[in-house]
Amino acid sequence: MRLDHVRRLSGPNTYLSRPVAIARLDLQSLTGHETTDHPGFAERLVAALPGLAGHHCSAGRPGGLLAAMARGTYFGHVTEHVTLELSGLIGREVFFGRTVLAGGPGEYEVILECPRDEPASSTVVERLIMLAVRAVTGALEGQVPDLSGDLAEVAAAHEAERLGVSTAALARAARERGVPVRRVGGLNLLRLGYGRYRRTVWAAMTDATSAIGMEVAGDKRLAHRVLADAGVPVPEGRVAASPAEALAALRDIGGPVVVKPLAGHQGENVHIELTEPPEVVAAFASAAGEAGEVLVESYIPGKDYRVLVVGGRVAAAAELTAAHLTGDGESAIAALVERVNADPARGEGHDRPLTRLALGPTELALLARQGHGPDSVPGAGERVWLRRNANLSTGGTSRDVTAEVHADVAAMCVRAAAAVGMDVCGIDLRLPDIASPVPAERGAAGILEVNAAPGLRMHLAPHEGAGRDVAGDVIDLMYPAGTPSRIPIVSVTGTNGKTTTVRMIAHMLELDGRRTGMTSTEGVHVGGRQVHLSDASGPRSAEMVLGDRSVEAAVLETARGGIVRRGLGYDRADVAVVTNVTRDHLGVDDTESVADLLDIKALVAEEVRRGGHVVLNAEDEPSASLAERPSVRRRDPVLRFFALSPDAPVLVAHLRGGGLGYYLADGWLTEARGDRRTRILPAAEVAGAFGGHAAHVLANALAAAAAARALGVAVDVVARALRSFDPHTRNPGRGCVYRVGENPVLVDYAHNPAAVAAMGAFVERRWGAGGVAAVTLPGDRSDELVGETARALAASFGRVVVYEDEDLRGRRSGEMTRLIVQGLREARPDVLHHPAGDLKGALASALDLAEPGEPVLLLYEKLQPVTELLETLDAEPEGDPGRAAEPAG
Repeated sequence: MRLDHVRRLSGPNTYLSRPVAIARLDLQSLTGHETTDHPGFAERLVAALPGLAGHHCSAGRPGGLLAAMARGTYFGHVTEHVTLELSGLIGREVFFGRTVLAGGPGEYEVILECPRDEPASSTVVERLIMLAVRAVTGALEGQVPDLSGDLAEVAAAHEAERLGVSTAALARAARERGVPVRRVGGLNLLRLGYGRYRRTVWAAMTDATSAIGMEVAGDKRLAHRVLADAGVPVPEGRVAASPAEALAALRDIGGPVVVKPLAGHQGENVHIELTEPPEVVAAFASAAGEAGEVLVESYIPGKDYRVLVVGGRVAAAAELTAAHLTGDGESAIAALVERVNADPARGEGHDRPLTRLALGPTELALLARQGHGPDSVPGAGERVWLRRNANLSTGGTSRDVTAEVHADVAAMCVRAAAAVGMDVCGIDLRLPDIASPVPAERGAAGILEVNAAPGLRMHLAPHEGAGRDVAGDVIDLMYPAGTPSRIPIVSVTGTNGKTTTVRMIAHMLELDGRRTGMTSTEGVHVGGRQVHLSDASGPRSAEMVLGDRSVEAAVLETARGGIVRRGLGYDRADVAVVTNVTRDHLGVDDTESVADLLDIKALVAEEVRRGGHVVLNAEDEPSASLAERPSVRRRDPVLRFFALSPDAPVLVAHLRGGGLGYYLADGWLTEARGDRRTRILPAAEVAGAFGGHAAHVLANALAAAAAARALGVAVDVVARALRSFDPHTRNPGRGCVYRVGENPVLVDYAHNPAAVAAMGAFVERRWGAGGVAAVTLPGDRSDELVGETARALAASFGRVVVYEDEDLRGRRSGEMTRLIVQGLREARPDVLHHPAGDLKGALASALDLAEPGEPVLLLYEKLQPVTELLETLDAEPEGDPGRAAEPAG
């Protein structure tokens, strides 16, 4: 059994609305074998991984997998379950798996759920699948495989790249409130919301956190001065740049004192309750670091507390206790440490609610002061301290005291946060009791520190007491009640017309006063300006638009390839448009039929928000059928059908039921709801439709009108947009006509049977004859589909010049020319066909073949070379003779 490759779909996909990884397995010699063909296999596998006995499988109950293996199941399916079990063993909580046939015999795709915020670059899932293959192979070879060593390495990698406790809680709180969440790379940085409502948060630091406030909080000397100036009690302190100055500070302040770094964090190198000069000198050496300076301040007796202030109010408070052990009279200190660290709540750094205890130099020194060492056996009930500072990051614990905070203490903490200038901060303070008023006596209470990026874990999961939804408090600060986090999103898919429809909708929204982000096969546009040039019809370009804080609405071309290879670039849309689903891309990515294509493109309709809008082509059976899909109906969408004919049966039935429809009636683009009719625009005035001859353009206009109306765009704005949608400036490369000498040249990207047939019909209606075609077709389509497209071309064109793409897409030179010519001859034996070496030669040959005034259809691979070629020929854009000029103003 061999793992060929793994690909990750980070957004909603055809399998799950959450991320998945898809592993391609080749069973090789195990092809056709079932588990029952290998006696003892299941028993050995379960002996190695006992948790498999609880897997439900398709039975829907524990033991389902065991039953399946007893009946006989294929090894791809077994590998899926083993991978899920290994994921659970390392704390990677995922539950969905599916195994499907793919490609030839013995080739399977194993689809596995991935954690939402696992980095796209993570290799953890691939390593788990490889371990699963090893486990299955070992069990087949008669072994009870031991994966513990390798699994521990994978677990460490998973721990290192997972979100920290605070950031994970923020992501969860945002999603619970319907706020979109995207993790940035492998960082603890989250991008929240879409477009103009996008915000960012890094741990508990928001994008509104004051940079000055952070600087003040990070400089303990400055923070104390700012707080003291505000009348907030702080310890008396001195900065010392040498051991002698530290001793002088001890004399001036009087013991006991605390010695700590000026810019330290997480309680590192903090030395507490020092009274003797040698202790202070040693503490200086530890705390000075590269800066060469320390802060010596008076020690305030009492208890340690952390108060979290969010948006000018106390969100939570915790009493902190330094790292310690409680003896049992039998176990040595080292053994007690191991016992405490076995708690799954403890991890390294900030990966778990609590941090593991250590026996480093600091801990050993403190043990020695208490008369202990690692091998000492404390008495039963004896408390042994490992640290003096009460930080969770050094092994401390917390007790929730939020309900106990006295109003005076709360007011002091809120004033401290305001003085430093922080929207979210953690206040470290010492005082006798947080439930009592702040003592008036000097030195009896004080704020020790203001933390600019406070950890939330002590409040989320305290060692004692109830957890507090402090992550929700931070999200509510960023998105107060009633504040939106999303912009309107229109997602457009289909086989033909996607780019034109997207451009029309974006133009309508722009005229409606909304700064619009648009993705299409020609790039990313924001506010009508191109900001990124590429084939931008996939999830990365969608994320680019949705991450732009200037964007007020998004219109996203959502192509098949992006859905298959990476999923969607958004979590849900407001409007989904499916223009049509016809034969194209067959033979690519295991897509063999129109039904396969429909299953892929259906995702756009399935992933609308509840009560959103779905726009479907009533004259295209696959598209129209989506209205009846349970996965679409579960969204309870508003259905909007469009059709060129008012008599389309699906449209008629929909209107009879009181639904919304868009169609041509008496030469007008018309909106209908039940029996009510609203005229939008005469078809002859739609720019680029050439007096209504370009029926495919009118279909696109109807789809675009339906989508824009779903977003509340007024009818007159829709009409104005369609009148001014000049193809040369707003829809380049799609149905654009140029005058080259005496001949009109029609430039289009048609590359499948339906699109080529539509262009042929347009040419015949507009010019009364087929003319000449100069064509190329993409090489990544199947031979059958290339032939079918060529036959559709021959139906309208008797003279054809054939040239090949610069990118042959895996084909041999001349192969596509042969296939196209073969298809042309099959449909039209008398066809005149001419080969051409490149685009320039193809257009020149086509113009030579054409009679004066005869149209030439030019199909292309990339638009820029076409534009440059037409410029060299002094081509002039030809206006639309069927359309009146747009009125000024």
